[in-house]
Amino acid sequence: MPHPGAGPLSPPGPADGAPQRLRGGVLGMADIAAATMANVGPAMSFFFGFAFLATTAGVASPLTIAAAGVAVALLGNTLAEFSRAHPSAGSFITFVGRTFGPVSAVTTALLAAVGYIIAMAGVVSISGGFVQITLHHYTGVDLPWIIWTLLLTGLAVVLMLRGVVVSTKWAGYFFGAEMLVLVVVSVAALVEHRGALSFDPFLPSRISDGFKGLAAGFPLAVYLFIGWENSAALAEETENPRRNVGRAVFSSVAIMTVSYILFAYATVTGFGYDVNALGDSRIPFIEVADDTLGALAFLAYLGGLTSTLGVLIAGINSQARLVFNAGREGLLPSFFGYVHPTRRTPNNAIVTFTAVALLIIGGWGLGHLLGPGGGPMNPVVFFTESSTLGAILILLVYLASNIALPLYYRRYRPQEFRVVRHLLLPAVGTVAILVPLYYLAKPGQPAPYNWFPYAAIATLLAAVGYATLLVRRDPALAERVGSIVADAD
Repeated sequence: MPHPGAGPLSPPGPADGAPQRLRGGVLGMADIAAATMANVGPAMSFFFGFAFLATTAGVASPLTIAAAGVAVALLGNTLAEFSRAHPSAGSFITFVGRTFGPVSAVTTALLAAVGYIIAMAGVVSISGGFVQITLHHYTGVDLPWIIWTLLLTGLAVVLMLRGVVVSTKWAGYFFGAEMLVLVVVSVAALVEHRGALSFDPFLPSRISDGFKGLAAGFPLAVYLFIGWENSAALAEETENPRRNVGRAVFSSVAIMTVSYILFAYATVTGFGYDVNALGDSRIPFIEVADDTLGALAFLAYLGGLTSTLGVLIAGINSQARLVFNAGREGLLPSFFGYVHPTRRTPNNAIVTFTAVALLIIGGWGLGHLLGPGGGPMNPVVFFTESSTLGAILILLVYLASNIALPLYYRRYRPQEFRVVRHLLLPAVGTVAILVPLYYLAKPGQPAPYNWFPYAAIATLLAAVGYATLLVRRDPALAERVGSIVADAD
């Protein structure tokens, strides 16, 4: 039954009795680290993001990636410190809500849900789009990408509904396959072009337009790491989450940073340090693989396919758990807080998250058909567009979390407060978030990117309005925010 004070605008909180919980302690540090890196999807992210980054940052794009890795590590400090103090499947929602109160918790829940679903819609579309690209390249068959998207998404959902251990293991397997391919191709390319190797990609002077070019390329480099926060949402199912979530975050960010630098160096070297030619390529890394490995370049395509599957599973798995926890605590409708009685998986949250992502793809595609051009939607273009809009909302959540960390420790754990970990690093991390936010939202961008900032502002205002009304109708919400700790008995 609803909590006292609940009304039409107030979704009920957890059911009477003990709240529904996920299966605790079934994942180890290696499991959640692998799932985190699978969520990052290095092959998918690098294949479709590096050309734009290289044309923006120039030959020294690997240096821009290194700077982005440092920035993400600063964000990782915030997530690790919060998880050490209050591990929760709610992740950022819980952290912000515990610091600033229930209105901020509901607002963050809506921003995170909308942002992650929009961003994941791009991943869902590109999964089928990359299959279409691969089949057409090798066989000439050109089946519509939406068919492959529906098949692969259905497969991913089935794995997730079978249980977190099964789905996380498969995400890890897919990640291992893509990393093996990426490393082999990169090393082969560097060996092939060993006579032309140069230190130029690591010289600040080779960044286009100096600091301006670094700043412009920085948000693109940061986006390569989106998904780094995956492990926090798996805290309830992780053994010793207070320790292992932070370890998984930092190890994942370190491995991804070194890996991306290797892939970037191999790609710019494979193109003879010609960023114009690199920017004109649809998938530069694939072209390098074709030139280096010939027929064996099929492995690079295979790496892209396993990457999209890994991101589908790992991304929806973790992000749906944010929605689940919000439903369990009454921030969102309690429908999302349902757990399968046997497998202990948040089925309603997973299925709804995926269904809404598919509806976004359908709506975006309809807009293309009815728009001025009247043509079908390109999944690669949609991936870039939806990822950008989703990233703006997600960065707002990151920003709130960084601001919250020092306040949380000063208020609730003053004896553990440390100036460097809880004040200095979050402050620098806040600046690191503001840079990509500015470049994603600055005026003068081409359509549809020019209206994304307004869509983000409208979403934020609507979320605050809904949260304010909800908290007024349900004062008990303040007590439920973050009430379920991951390692509680």
